[in-house]
Amino acid sequence: MTKLHQKTQEITDLVLKAQAKAYAETSSEPEPGLTQPIQWPVQCLVGPGLEGAIACESQIGYVNGAKGWLIYRGYDIFELCAYSTYEEVAYLLIHGHIPSKSELNTFKKKLALYRYIPETQETLAQFPIKKMQPMSALSLGTILMGQEFNEIIASASFGKLISSDEDSIPMETKPRGEEHAIYEFKAKKLRRQNITLNVCYHLIAGVATITAAIARLREGKPVVKPDPNLSHAANLIYMMTGKHPSPAEERIMDIALILHADHGMNASTFASMVVASTLSDIYLSIGSGIAALNGPLHGGANEQVLKMLQKIKNPQRVKSWYTHAFERREKITGFGHRVYKAYDPRARVLGPLAEHLAYDDPDTRNLFLIAKNLEAEVIATLGEQKKIFPNVDFYSGLVYRTMKIPSELFTPIFAVSRVAGWTARILEYLKNNRIFRPRAMYTGLFNQKYIPARTRTGTKKNP
Repeated sequence: MTKLHQKTQEITDLVLKAQAKAYAETSSEPEPGLTQPIQWPVQCLVGPGLEGAIACESQIGYVNGAKGWLIYRGYDIFELCAYSTYEEVAYLLIHGHIPSKSELNTFKKKLALYRYIPETQETLAQFPIKKMQPMSALSLGTILMGQEFNEIIASASFGKLISSDEDSIPMETKPRGEEHAIYEFKAKKLRRQNITLNVCYHLIAGVATITAAIARLREGKPVVKPDPNLSHAANLIYMMTGKHPSPAEERIMDIALILHADHGMNASTFASMVVASTLSDIYLSIGSGIAALNGPLHGGANEQVLKMLQKIKNPQRVKSWYTHAFERREKITGFGHRVYKAYDPRARVLGPLAEHLAYDDPDTRNLFLIAKNLEAEVIATLGEQKKIFPNVDFYSGLVYRTMKIPSELFTPIFAVSRVAGWTARILEYLKNNRIFRPRAMYTGLFNQKYIPARTRTGTKKNP
């Protein structure tokens, strides 16, 4: 057990308690029809928006919405939140196994190296970040980061061999840089697999740095350089706020990043994979994932949850507010999920963590009590019959708010975490790549006769 976990045993206990409750309410067998190798071509029922379509096989993540399961590479999400770290989970998603001590140390060193992207930060600062939507700024920063990385590749001298125990080209100058390389050479050729892996590492590390830079620039403050001695979660908080987080804040942010790291073939993951399947640049592929995540039907609901809770104002008003909303058939933000028909396992963890953080914050504690009362009302009326329960967004905003993170940065933090899942699934799919090419059912006209402009009397609209 790490020193951080020793200092935050109370948080571990909260996660394990949530696990025990989840296990007591769900059975233990997977869905046989969706957990076995595919014999292509496959037949399946497909709804609008490709709902139900099987696009590929994957060993990375599994979501069982009926039972409220979330599994990464065979590991239950509760186990990972209780005992692991985001760095371990990112490595697990990409490589398929929990890293050894030496593998983890090497991975952490590369992340520390790749967090340092001064050229990207300096270029980003020249844009009107205060006026830009944060996710647009993040997409821009990701493209700039790719340019910085690609310039290093282009400037490398491939004619000169390096010793067999070196596997990198220095990314930056000291004190942040390394004397060891980033890419391996073999017979004067760069190993493309190693390039791709390091691009993924670069994205996992760099998206966090860009998100933090955006937070600082929006406040008119100078960017904060990453601290090589801090974890990924602690660095994110430190670079955003300029203050070293407490052990509890670091641990809870670490858990939040683990919870958001992957979630099946969601819209942003699919968007990233579609672009990558064309063999496009991976930075652009991740940029498409960021663009998809920006949509209000995918990311950003936790920001709307906070606005809803603030509108209710106090716990005593919850019942009357909900009764009015229910009668008007208004959507209650933070409840229900496209996949889950059970309690979202991520919400099971985030709820107790939000309560833990809000204990010493009266304002946030009031919002938390509103949230708990609202959860009770919704479950009482819609839980059993409609299978509507809190989703990941219901409590995550309260967690970030207690850490003094502005609400407009909630979705970029989602991207900071999900980039591990995006890159892992891109790498997996590219091993047996086939460009995505679904069909559309044509319902238009046939046998239309072209009429020259000079003889047209009006425009006939298609039905």
